[in-house]
Amino acid sequence: MNATVKDVMTTQVIAVRKSAPFKEMAARLRVHRVSAFPVLDDDDKVVGVVSEADLLTKEALEYNVPGRVGGMLHHREQSKAAGLTASDLMTTPPVTISPNELVSHAARLMYARRVKRLPVVDADGRLVGIVSRADVLSVYGRPDADIRHEIIERIVLDTLLTDPERFTITVKDGIVTVEGMPETAAVGHDMIEEIRHVEGVVTVRDRLSYPPAQRRAPVSEPVF
Repeated sequence: MNATVKDVMTTQVIAVRKSAPFKEMAARLRVHRVSAFPVLDDDDKVVGVVSEADLLTKEALEYNVPGRVGGMLHHREQSKAAGLTASDLMTTPPVTISPNELVSHAARLMYARRVKRLPVVDADGRLVGIVSRADVLSVYGRPDADIRHEIIERIVLDTLLTDPERFTITVKDGIVTVEGMPETAAVGHDMIEEIRHVEGVVTVRDRLSYPPAQRRAPVSEPVF
């Protein structure tokens, strides 16, 4: 089981148009208790994101007296400080994701781009949902019994075609402990690697007793 973004995303998204004024956005952030808005063009395509930080830039810097601080400001921040609409204040290009991407990819993208949420868009770039860090982390709420069942049925039996009676597999709070002796070291290593990618697994404790490496039979020298 590999959860996709569409499995965890929120489809009721609070978004704004490019022309949305500053005061409207500030009020909607407070009323809806969100920390950012996707910004849409006239075709409902996501063209940017306005966050609390973007609005705060205007509030904090618009009336700064020119000087040392003002000189140190990045040109983009100075432009935002003078902005009046979502189009002026938004961060662009937006970091978006497809609903069919894996949740694990969404997590990596959030981490790499240092964002708290991702607008979810279809093939045409139109908004279909939003996924947050909390949504991504929700996969770790999967019951331990479900995780263990998938490991035994999908990995041990279906993928590795080995006897589950050779192993003791326990799952506690998403932590998987695997004991026993695989037929070969390769099978054991493959099992551990497959388990790492099971949805809801926090970590894997490898307690396998690996069989000694098989020695290659000596090659006979040709007799002349």
